[in-house]
Amino acid sequence: MKQKPKWKTISLSVIGFLVAFQFYQPARNVYDGQVEGSDFIQVYNPPKAVNQILEKSCYNCHSNNTKYEWFDYIQPGRMFVESHITNGKQDLNFSEWSNYYRGKQERLLQSIVTQVEKNEMPLLSYLWLHPEARLTKDEKQALINWIKDKK
Repeated sequence: MKQKPKWKTISLSVIGFLVAFQFYQPARNVYDGQVEGSDFIQVYNPPKAVNQILEKSCYNCHSNNTKYEWFDYIQPGRMFVESHITNGKQDLNFSEWSNYYRGKQERLLQSIVTQVEKNEMPLLSYLWLHPEARLTKDEKQALINWIKDKK
């Protein structure tokens, strides 16, 4: 009886695992029952340009509504994406802005300014797959200036 080469068995096992892994899909970060008036944009009503910056570069990981790309559904990337969203929402959730007490809101605003100035947000790992979220120099300045005017 002829035996299959070890590499072939291992390769088929890995492929089988990856195919089976695609069936594991964590719950998506999409919530339509938003409490009226609790979202950051609803609370502050920023200018259209700032609103667009926040939505394209911040809201996917820092709100209750993520706009998923096709590749966000492929494992193991899906787990990586969900990890980013979970961690992002723990630090700052724009959808629940009005639930934060005033002192925390002020600290979060300062943190946004600091992280944008230091190019720490959006995360580089997010920008690899979402280059459209990269902030231009003018967008950074517009966002920073608007936040500083709010404080």
